[in-house]
Amino acid sequence: MRILLLCSSFNGLTQRAWLELRRAGHDVSVELAVSQEAMVEAAELAKPDLVLCPFLKERVPAALWRAHRTVIIHPGPPGDRGPSSLDWAITEGAPEWGVTALQAVEEMDAGPIWGYRTFALPPEPPRKSALYNGPVADAAVELVVEVAGKAADASFEPVPLDYRSPEVRGRLRRAMRHADREFSWADSSQEILRTVRAADGSPGGRTRLCDLPVRVFDVYPGPELTGRPGEVAGRREGAVLVHTGDGSLWVGHVRMEREGAIKLPAAMALGELVAGAPERSGYSEITYDRSDGVGVVSFDFYNGAMSTEQCRRLASALRYAAAQDTRVLVVRGGEVFSNGVHLNVIEASRHPELEAWMNINAINAVCREVIACTGQLVVASLGGNAGAGGVMMGLGADRVVVRESVVLNPHYRTMGLFGSEYWTYVLPRRVGAEQALRLTQEALPVSAAQAVELGLADRMLDGSRLEFERRVLEYAERLAADPAYDRLLAGRRQAREADERRKPLDAYRAEELAEMSRDMFDDRSGFRQARRAFVHKAKAQATPEHLARHRELSGASAPAGAGASHM
Repeated sequence: MRILLLCSSFNGLTQRAWLELRRAGHDVSVELAVSQEAMVEAAELAKPDLVLCPFLKERVPAALWRAHRTVIIHPGPPGDRGPSSLDWAITEGAPEWGVTALQAVEEMDAGPIWGYRTFALPPEPPRKSALYNGPVADAAVELVVEVAGKAADASFEPVPLDYRSPEVRGRLRRAMRHADREFSWADSSQEILRTVRAADGSPGGRTRLCDLPVRVFDVYPGPELTGRPGEVAGRREGAVLVHTGDGSLWVGHVRMEREGAIKLPAAMALGELVAGAPERSGYSEITYDRSDGVGVVSFDFYNGAMSTEQCRRLASALRYAAAQDTRVLVVRGGEVFSNGVHLNVIEASRHPELEAWMNINAINAVCREVIACTGQLVVASLGGNAGAGGVMMGLGADRVVVRESVVLNPHYRTMGLFGSEYWTYVLPRRVGAEQALRLTQEALPVSAAQAVELGLADRMLDGSRLEFERRVLEYAERLAADPAYDRLLAGRRQAREADERRKPLDAYRAEELAEMSRDMFDDRSGFRQARRAFVHKAKAQATPEHLARHRELSGASAPAGAGASHM
């Protein structure tokens, strides 16, 4: 079936939909909703049997949905309508939520239903981004495949929306306003937590901090302290501890309420205003645990971005873990495994190019710790998506285990970078030189199943992130107890020594950094513009050519006046 994916951005959910539909044998092309005209033109060029909208904030033009079957994936249960569905679900503490596939009609979110999924929500308020990228995305991808199957059935008819039906439990909700996002630090910690998490990662909870208007993100419970609400009680690893009405909260990230401001680690954004705050324990992005011969270094960096300082801390943790008497070292990421260097911190620095250079050198040090650990077998645990250098960091391990829903983007080109993180060593070592070149040049996402087929990963496990982490730990424990362990470890050492004799890691690093210096300092491939577009959430002006197959095959170019888009 010929399917056109119409989306606001080629985000993680859209990538999963694209991958699953292609795996099912469909001919899939992508168009970004940059304008009403572009959407209509895309449908005319693609001549699709079905238009699917897995992530679309814009209204579908009537000329499009009247001419082509168009199904929208809405992040709410049947009957739910409005643009702030997940925000309201978290704010109101809904015990259950869902995702619905509905046909586009004149009235927003009111079309006939093609299918739906429901799932339980945890009592503890989840971050909106975690909810969207977790159960919502899982349900949405299932629905996308189901809808494609139903579209091939000439006898299928979607069910009209009927609020009298017991299955229709949602309702029309207005868009959230600024006032709905506001909170006072005098509120309880739980109330603030829910307000902020309902707005994480956009647009953030609205308040004042250090007497400045800010948007707050990435909050976690702190200790039960007494103090003036809103006063900063401490800081640690880029986060600040703030007094609330009944305790305290750790605030990981803030964005100033001013034109052009970007989301940054809270301590960096507030700068001198919190420089005198004392260092406090109780918050850590990196932890180390050990049991039964297995050591686990866990790191959970917001959105998978790794700043220079975060990389230095992680490299130190890995060195410590490698020096222990455990037999297997698990390198475990968080909600997002890693997306490489921290573009926001780079952009906000006084000298962005210099910060980018320090950042790439720092993340290289992390990757080297993984590659050079020959005293233990190393298992990379990818329970979340990874991109660019984050993928390469995982590939340095002996065993790479990915969760079934994970999407990998093992490339740098769309950000105007050659790349480093020893990718010229670890990627060809796993998939061969020809495949490595294809992956980095095509700049397309790779599913977990494809990763195993290609050799990027060794095994794929399903289940929730917690279930996945438990199963990876069990796998590591079996590896540590394997009668062939000594032979496996000796093989790792011998292979590393042979590789080092053939070409030292320092040589790979030097060659990559020579290329990166031209990208970062000379801006030969548009890194500066791509970085700024990403950081400031600039709307794409055109669909990248490698995604818009309908334009490539028809010979049509992007709409007049449209520029390149970095995805």
